Amino acid sequence: MATTTPATVSVALCTRNGERYIVEQLESILLQTPSPIQIVISDDGSTDATLERVRAVIAEHSATGAGLPRFDILENPRPLGVTANFAQAVERCDGDVIVLCDQDDVWHPHRLAAGLEALEHADVTLVFSDAELVDGSGAPLGRRLLDSLEIPADDRQQLVSGRAAPLLLRRNLVTGATVLFRRSLLRHALPFPSSWVHDEWLAIIAACISRIRLVPEPLVDYRQHGANEIGVAAPTLSRKIRRVLQPRGSRNAELSEKFELLWERLLELGDLVPPDILARAATKARVEREREALPARRLARLPWIARAASRGWYRDYCSQGAKDILRDLLQPHDDHTLSR
Repeated sequence: MATTTPATVSVALCTRNGERYIVEQLESILLQTPSPIQIVISDDGSTDATLERVRAVIAEHSATGAGLPRFDILENPRPLGVTANFAQAVERCDGDVIVLCDQDDVWHPHRLAAGLEALEHADVTLVFSDAELVDGSGAPLGRRLLDSLEIPADDRQQLVSGRAAPLLLRRNLVTGATVLFRRSLLRHALPFPSSWVHDEWLAIIAACISRIRLVPEPLVDYRQHGANEIGVAAPTLSRKIRRVLQPRGSRNAELSEKFELLWERLLELGDLVPPDILARAATKARVEREREALPARRLARLPWIARAASRGWYRDYCSQGAKDILRDLLQPHDDHTLSR
């Protein structure tokens, strides 16, 4: 059953040394219909003219007499980091809907309207979209975000329909620059664990307790300029080979910690999480815990890898599916790990 479009929108815009792009981003936000009621700018210790340019935009538009959103500017003397800075920003938002915003992107004119339309159903808590990838000057790179993430058509259709939890327990598919969500989600998602990036945490919590929806059209120009806090790499063959052959390092330990924390949070949420999703989350935590414990000697990994493959764990819980069988089999351990 559809509900009316939420009445108010807040924008959580995080900045750090973004003087080159912040004006274009702000102008694209101010052109939106409907207009947000609030823009929270949380600056993470910028040493350039980012905030001066923000204030200049505010002054310029105020002088025209046009109605402006309320601007709340937060200044961090010392950088908090991406996740903590976004946590600070969203906690200051008071709209019914919160839109995540990077300093260096550009919103398409109908970004808010399309996102709010997708959020109209009461059981949808979070919406995200595709994006056009552009370079530092704003020129198209000739590919879109979802293509670069190599999301197959079947998975995209599942995301459009809102059935996202099984997919997100396998790999993150949600990019924060394209996200808007109901502020009520924060009751269940805060505090953000430091081992998770804010956008993937919001998405997976939303998917586990409700539905999230993909808008398949690009609603944002997602700028790739080499200095992104978080960007997206082209899925080239050489990059895939490097990922398979690079030392295991701390990646498996980090995944194990992340999904143990997710499992614990879902247990805290109790009846909000359907039993089948809770069971999937428990299996995901187990898979990552056991992958972390794989021995240094490659041949000794074979029995576990064979059992995991036969149970469908690689298909259902590993980000690269069958490719992760090769990764787990071939990746060398770091020298310090081999000595354990």
